[in-house]
Amino acid sequence: METVLITGGAGFIGSHLAARLLSEGRSVCCLDNFDPFYPAEVKARNLEPLRCQPRFRLVEGDIRVDGDVRRALDGCAVVVHLAARAGVRPSLEQPALYAGVNVEGTVCLLEACRRAGVKRFVFGSSSSVYGESPKVPFSEADAVEHPISPYAASKRAGELYAYTYHHLYGLEVNALRFFTVYGPRQRPDLAIHHFTRRIDRGETVTLFGDGSSQRDYTYVDDILDGVVKSLDNWEGYQIYNLGESRTVELRYLVRLIEENLGRKARIEYRPAQPGDVPRTYADISKARVRLGYQPRVPIEEGIRRFVEWYRAKG
Repeated sequence: METVLITGGAGFIGSHLAARLLSEGRSVCCLDNFDPFYPAEVKARNLEPLRCQPRFRLVEGDIRVDGDVRRALDGCAVVVHLAARAGVRPSLEQPALYAGVNVEGTVCLLEACRRAGVKRFVFGSSSSVYGESPKVPFSEADAVEHPISPYAASKRAGELYAYTYHHLYGLEVNALRFFTVYGPRQRPDLAIHHFTRRIDRGETVTLFGDGSSQRDYTYVDDILDGVVKSLDNWEGYQIYNLGESRTVELRYLVRLIEENLGRKARIEYRPAQPGDVPRTYADISKARVRLGYQPRVPIEEGIRRFVEWYRAKG
């Protein structure tokens, strides 16, 4: 079967996807620069079960470096581009870095695909592109011209550059807008992992706003289903929402973590942060019809699985 290049392949979603594709008989090359945004040893552990598999290859390199990208692309027929500088709030402090990694890096990868004759490209986008849209649920047909963070702007820019390469060079593109992905191996700075760790240790949990903000939390296995289905469905240039299509209040999320840990949270409320959206909510009807996407893990079961993993890893 074809070889798939996964950029950011040592990360949370990327390492899960690599394992899934290998289990299905595909060959995988992971490109990752082990950026110290969070500890490199965490990423290294993500790939430990895969390194001995004959159909797996790791290239340590940067998506902004042409030579690294060319080495990784060698022999690959399709790209799943997940590498990115992540996080809304940090992007307010380092907007140029986010533009460099997320926009310049994406263009470098697209150009390398053009030169190498790679014709299929999955772009890992984000629900953040919808900004403060008052219309819910969010549809792929909605206007997304008002991102409210540099991170969101960089993801929208990636979608637009991918369309440009589709228009000019016939690249087939599936841009997947992920909605708040969580599960085992989630980055330690992200909310569910961060809250779980602090509640377990008896430390104060800081909630920005009054706890009424809502997110469409999506378990990683459901995201993987959508990504894998997108690899087998190509229709020119398409954008798909991948979410659970359910909103969960922040207060309820904390309560679920408390119940699964058997510990009460110490909560400190602070003002809402710039760049944070009040609500995300995915309309997944297009992905259901065209990809056969069907999320199966509700937040209650997902948090139970996450806490189980958190305890097992010690």
